[in-house]
Amino acid sequence: MDINEIFLSMKGLFDSGGFVMPPLLFCTMMLWYGLGYRYWTLKQSYSMGVRDMLIFYQKNPQAPVKGILDDAVKRGLVLKQQGFVNFRRHLDSSFSGYDKEMRKFAVLIKIIVMIAPLLGLLGTVSGMIETFDSLASMALFTQSGGIAGGISQALFTTQMGLAVAIPGVLIQSTLNRRQINLQNDLAQVKDLLCSQA
Repeated sequence: MDINEIFLSMKGLFDSGGFVMPPLLFCTMMLWYGLGYRYWTLKQSYSMGVRDMLIFYQKNPQAPVKGILDDAVKRGLVLKQQGFVNFRRHLDSSFSGYDKEMRKFAVLIKIIVMIAPLLGLLGTVSGMIETFDSLASMALFTQSGGIAGGISQALFTTQMGLAVAIPGVLIQSTLNRRQINLQNDLAQVKDLLCSQA
């Protein structure tokens, strides 16, 4: 398949969907960018438990970090060595950036997942209005072909809106579970560091 064929098929998709296709395409790109960013941020690169990770980084302080939890353990150990009086408060303020990082793009993804089916429905309604407008001016014996083509065009946008939203809902729910697990692990890091202090 060459570039010309790809361009013609994309043009056919845009013609089938009408004026809601550019916003749907923009929503699709933003959705997958946000999902990719969250996946990369929340990836679990560690294969050991929190206690083992604390022991590992105490013995190997120069070891590279691979994710949020590794970085939190390493930062917590550095703060512990500095001997702060209110150690828990310093840990909380130091770890607050991780919470912001884990939540980044979560609201945007939720909004796009809600908007995409509505944009598809808007395209369907406008397509049906055009179909019934053309039906008013058509002769009775030619109505069946025009109606079928118009309804097919109108329903394409609903299908596109659902095709954008459904994968977003599924992947976002998986990422939200991963975020909750990571937040629990960060809380465990704080508890363990405070109990050692």
